[in-house]
Amino acid sequence: MSSDRGVALALEPGLRDIVEELEIYERLLVRWGRTINLVGNSTLSAIWTRHFMDSAQLAGFAQLGGSWVDLGSGAGFPGLVIALLQRFHSVGEMHLIESDARKAAFLREVSRETGARAHVHNARCEDVLPSLQPAVITSRAMADIGRLVAYAQPFVEKGALGLFLKGRDVVSELTMFPIPSNFEVVLNPSKTDPRAAIVLVRAV
Repeated sequence: MSSDRGVALALEPGLRDIVEELEIYERLLVRWGRTINLVGNSTLSAIWTRHFMDSAQLAGFAQLGGSWVDLGSGAGFPGLVIALLQRFHSVGEMHLIESDARKAAFLREVSRETGARAHVHNARCEDVLPSLQPAVITSRAMADIGRLVAYAQPFVEKGALGLFLKGRDVVSELTMFPIPSNFEVVLNPSKTDPRAAIVLVRAV
């Protein structure tokens, strides 16, 4: 077992339930990554911590049941990892929204090969969201926090949670964009990088 994988399984034990599926995911990620840009090459040696563990930690902040929506899914983080956890626990469903057709094709292949509980939408977020009723909205690296909150606002006002993986500049981002006064924003340290954050957004 690689040290990266061992660290991920130690810090996020829930990954142990989906190890076989994640091994398939890893192989497809490396294979497809040779022709399309899915993740940074510098992170390929740390897929389990930088991508799988980073994504799975969101399961500690919301119930896996119900409908989840992942905005700008890209290579499937965090949405596809959550979808695999949903499959294992036989609860919920995940909607992956990705406007890039090649990345959407990648998401479909991983979903098919792993049996993930995921619906892939090859479209823009604003074209898909009105037809969905998410209990949780997630995203990683798609947009600034102001834009993510704007996408999530109609659903958060109805009781949904926003869970956004953000980097070390999240505090400066929050000072640049107005957050609705009836929203609470909580910054939780990331297991991947304590200087990064899981931004939880909910109505109060």
